[in-house]
Amino acid sequence: MAAGAGGVPAASDQAAPLPAPSGDLVPGAGAEAKAPATPYRRRRRRAPRRPREVSAPPAVTPAVVPGAMRPFSHPSEEEFGRILDFYGVKWLYEPRSFPLRWEGDRVVEMFTPDFYLPELDLYVELTTMRQSLVTDKNRKLRRIRELYPDTTIKLLYRRDFHRLLAKYGFGPLAEAEVRGIERVLLSKAQIERRVAELGGTISRDYAGKAPILIGVLRGVFCFMADLMRQVSLPISVEFMSISYYHEGEEHQVRITKEPGLDITGRDVLLVEDIVDTGMTLNYLLRYLADKQPASLKVCALLDKRVRRLMPVPVDYVGFEVPDEFLVGYGLDYLEKYRNLPFIGILRPGGGGQEGPEKGSPK
Repeated sequence: MAAGAGGVPAASDQAAPLPAPSGDLVPGAGAEAKAPATPYRRRRRRAPRRPREVSAPPAVTPAVVPGAMRPFSHPSEEEFGRILDFYGVKWLYEPRSFPLRWEGDRVVEMFTPDFYLPELDLYVELTTMRQSLVTDKNRKLRRIRELYPDTTIKLLYRRDFHRLLAKYGFGPLAEAEVRGIERVLLSKAQIERRVAELGGTISRDYAGKAPILIGVLRGVFCFMADLMRQVSLPISVEFMSISYYHEGEEHQVRITKEPGLDITGRDVLLVEDIVDTGMTLNYLLRYLADKQPASLKVCALLDKRVRRLMPVPVDYVGFEVPDEFLVGYGLDYLEKYRNLPFIGILRPGGGGQEGPEKGSPK
């Protein structure tokens, strides 16, 4: 995936159409709808009416033509759409028009923001550096805020695309951080919601108990830190470390750090970042079971079930994921990408070397 304008990975080297967003595209009424220049008799000034919400024209789904471009009115809108798609942010293009001015019962001025982001309940209007356009758009946005105080709308310059998304948990800002990422699979907001749900479920299932959470380093540390704060129980936390070595043609597992707590007779929850083949997890479960805990369960943020070789139990699953090389939120490639706030798919060759391999003993 080549870098697009502004240092943002584009969908391809050529200007390919953006993937369809959730919901129908609703064509707006344009920047403003002007009344025809017809004479009218001057009437006595009336008290101002309470503004009425007027929706956009009926939804029309345009025919999808392979290779056709989206009907954006400016290249910056297409670029912003690509950025939203990359970070997995749902959007609608010009879904609604806001009446701004009336003459009697007739609407004579309207404003249609460029984008609506449903998950953030946010309208976005893009602008250029031309001061005349900026001044006019600012006037219209002030009017919208007066008439529709519950509506959140932002005027955005191209340089501010990433800054806005970072404010809402999508990012990061630096181009270097996303170089080599094909696309975002799980956004920061999705991960936060799911971890909170897992913490609530674990709290209910272990009510009245004091479980030990054992994390397998190192990829689990982001998930473990967030999960433990969502469990409303008196928990204990421990970590294990493992390493892999080859014996003949097989991967073997070696415990390099054992749990420091005695788990005999305790309720143990083994926390993993990702489970795929199940071979490592099977080894760890046998190792922990030998210490005779009262119960032993598994919580995994990611379950790559398509690669399963060993039938291992996974009691709590965050997300089932495809057979791709994933990085971010603690997961790495050559010790890079761990600090990304989202989980992304690493493009083959994107790591700067030969590219990641999918084969893993986990």
